[in-house]
Amino acid sequence: METGTRGGTSHPDWVGLPGGLLRLRRLLLGFWSVLLAAVTGVVLGLAAGPAWAACGVLWLAAAAWAWVLLGRNWRSWRYAERADDLLISRGVLWRAQTVVPYGRMQLVEVTSGPLERRFGLASVQLHTAAAATDAKIPGLVPEEAERLRDRLTELGEARSAGL
Repeated sequence: METGTRGGTSHPDWVGLPGGLLRLRRLLLGFWSVLLAAVTGVVLGLAAGPAWAACGVLWLAAAAWAWVLLGRNWRSWRYAERADDLLISRGVLWRAQTVVPYGRMQLVEVTSGPLERRFGLASVQLHTAAAATDAKIPGLVPEEAERLRDRLTELGEARSAGL
């Protein structure tokens, strides 16, 4: 009986996330930071004087820093389909790599909220028996999310048949 992954395990073919997720997150960042800057400026301007209204700019400075961090975080997300399992890697400072064996998957679902649908995005959520190994791949194109769901479900059924 042969087990294990054959060939290419040291260098899997990684797939990054499409740019739609980055655009969505940056749009939300811009919206909320401008709103917070305006509210802070108006409230402090009325309560403490016009000089204090400039404190609203701090939100915009924080947003500029977060803009860069969002790009780094988005580039860190990737996944790879191997013969026996799915790898998901993410994180900039604290890297996390999740390995989900196909035979351990109990449920694979595709979700898409209102904003995700507006930007043409979907997420794939993988559920296993152990809650700690549940994994998610956000920001996929809906067609890729459905293809991945169907493939993972098929592989999961094939691998769990021997258990």
